[in-house]
Amino acid sequence: MGYEFTVRGRIAKPVHEVFEAVADPKELSAYFTTGGAQGRLEKGATVTWDFHDFPGAFPVNVVDVVPDEKIVLRWDAAPDEDAAGLYQTTVTMSFEALEDGRTLVSIHEEGFRENDAGRKGAFGNCEGWTGMLCAMRVWKEHGIRFREGFYK
Repeated sequence: MGYEFTVRGRIAKPVHEVFEAVADPKELSAYFTTGGAQGRLEKGATVTWDFHDFPGAFPVNVVDVVPDEKIVLRWDAAPDEDAAGLYQTTVTMSFEALEDGRTLVSIHEEGFRENDAGRKGAFGNCEGWTGMLCAMRVWKEHGIRFREGFYK
């Protein structure tokens, strides 16, 4: 079956503004991709994300986008010793407008192999996506770049 996880967080901003905080590379670079994001998240695009804590730009394949509702991405999992070779995981971000004006963001990642490297990758990415939601919240609600200087 493989490892998978879901993290969630509420951001006190309207759904469109929160969606754009992920889809717009300028916004994403302000609070998450500490080395920068290149390319808007649009269906069929391949963009790059760079992080100071994991240097080197990562290609991110955009599988699907439903504005203000969902973004589906695929990217490479960490290499392992499996004879099947490299593989990708799927990330689904969902955006839900709440009655109180906030937005619920859910991030689900699946497809990690059932081995030590897959388990380590899943736990590491779960930590990373949780950090992303925290950083997005303080950026959108308070204008603070939470990750700035945190890893470098």
